[in-house]
Amino acid sequence: MARAERKERPTGRFHGRVEAEGRVCAVPGCDAPGEFRAPPAEPAPRMDGPAPFRWMCLDHVRAFNAGYNFFAGMSPDEIHDAQRPYAGWERETRAFAANGADRPPRWADFADPLDAIGARFRQRMEAERPRADGRPLSGRDREALRTLGLEPDADRRALRQRYADLVRRLHPDHNGGDRSSEARLQKVVEAYQHLRGAAAFA
Repeated sequence: MARAERKERPTGRFHGRVEAEGRVCAVPGCDAPGEFRAPPAEPAPRMDGPAPFRWMCLDHVRAFNAGYNFFAGMSPDEIHDAQRPYAGWERETRAFAANGADRPPRWADFADPLDAIGARFRQRMEAERPRADGRPLSGRDREALRTLGLEPDADRRALRQRYADLVRRLHPDHNGGDRSSEARLQKVVEAYQHLRGAAAFA
């Protein structure tokens, strides 16, 4: 019988429960373990941080949650605005650059004595830079250009010249029989074959 009258107490896996370790419920007259956090009853008395949480037992935190009113303290207009289906959608979102790279952050907010942030952004912007003639470059086109060491604005003549230079340098017939560069040569050939048929080099 005593077991049936025992107050319900959540198990150790109950969501939100924190071991009381001697802490009792903050509600006056309740001596049950205070195992659940609730906001403070009064605003913080100082400006250097929030007021400490209150700790409640399961029954009292349930009662607190049941009586919680999100709109408490709001004017009718504020309540109306918060209830609109599209509330928040009118806020300005972060803009993006036209070429797909993020715009740079406000440098005044960062201490960057080694220019690590700025250098990384400039490198990304350069990698995504469009061609001056407006011809499109796919991701695979850009990867092939990097393999050949060419800029995005390279033309067919530069492509052929760079390819010939790399083949002379890497091919075993031209470098004294050294076969250590065969893997690099294969990538160069594949990059060149791809770019020959790319729209930017048509």
